[in-house]
Amino acid sequence: MSSSFEELKVWKKSCRLTIRLYELLRNCHDYGLKDQMLRASVSVASNIAEGSERGSVKDFQRFINIAKGSAAELRTQIYISSQIKIFSSSDAKELIREIKSISKMLQALTTAINKNRELSTENRKRL
Repeated sequence: MSSSFEELKVWKKSCRLTIRLYELLRNCHDYGLKDQMLRASVSVASNIAEGSERGSVKDFQRFINIAKGSAAELRTQIYISSQIKIFSSSDAKELIREIKSISKMLQALTTAINKNRELSTENRKRL
């Protein structure tokens, strides 16, 4: 595990995406959808941070999975927002590309955590 969530690239990227969403939605008057999107986006970065700070691999894994769920929720909301013209086609494509990238990074982090856990278990068996 990283020594601090602030060092995680996926956390940084999630924060940048949230800031971008705030900028794009500044003048949006669909307050319900806007609120849901911003909450889902903030949830991705927040769950990465919270899981990282929990101090246990099991908790970190659980919070990464929650972040992945929030990323999927946000992706769905972006698709809907694009269809109802809250976002331009180019903005929607940019946002979808970013959230898919974040989802892949979260999956890679999950895989790395599992490998690290397996290695730790093997090492303990040897002792």
